[in-house]
Amino acid sequence: MQSFETIKYATAYPKGAVLFVEGQAPRGIYVLCKGRVKLSICSTDGKTLILKVAEPGEVLGLSATVSGKAYELTAETLDPCQVNFVKREDFLRFLREHADACFRVAEQLSDKYNAACHEIRSLGLSHSAAEKLAKLLLEWSAKNGESNKVEPRLKLALTHEEIAQMIGTSRETVTRLFADLKKRQIVMAKGSTLLIRNKAALKSIASAS
Repeated sequence: MQSFETIKYATAYPKGAVLFVEGQAPRGIYVLCKGRVKLSICSTDGKTLILKVAEPGEVLGLSATVSGKAYELTAETLDPCQVNFVKREDFLRFLREHADACFRVAEQLSDKYNAACHEIRSLGLSHSAAEKLAKLLLEWSAKNGESNKVEPRLKLALTHEEIAQMIGTSRETVTRLFADLKKRQIVMAKGSTLLIRNKAALKSIASAS
């Protein structure tokens, strides 16, 4: 661990900073220490799909750095972030010298692969935008440790536009779906906090297909 400390560069980034861009040759890994980073891909016609919002502790750009292939995602900070950067050549040398670190990297890559499969199954195979949104809200409540509560709460840290980019629909559709959920008293919003008032109904929407 002491060896790792000598090769990292601690950097603070403001909100909206781009760490790396899809298609760019890998420069190294980014260890997220504080803040959130959205990971997205972009189609040739400019349509953006947010695949994940990374949290502190996650390593970004790992697979590209290990394989030497271009970054497959674009990483942009959602908040002011504290990030430790390690150059690719330093990181690969560190892996060659530390077998235990190689094992941890293999674990991380396996976890990322499993998470990607889960996302594809959860969102890609859903039939409607309502189903995708319901699954996303239930997933966020589970991550916040609220899934066992009768009325889970969660912080909506993303805009309707960003949520739309996560489930592959338009901002207008997300706004309309939230209005419908509120009208049916399935959810209730208080500022940026969302209260799931009828978890059973939301689960029913999520498992509609």
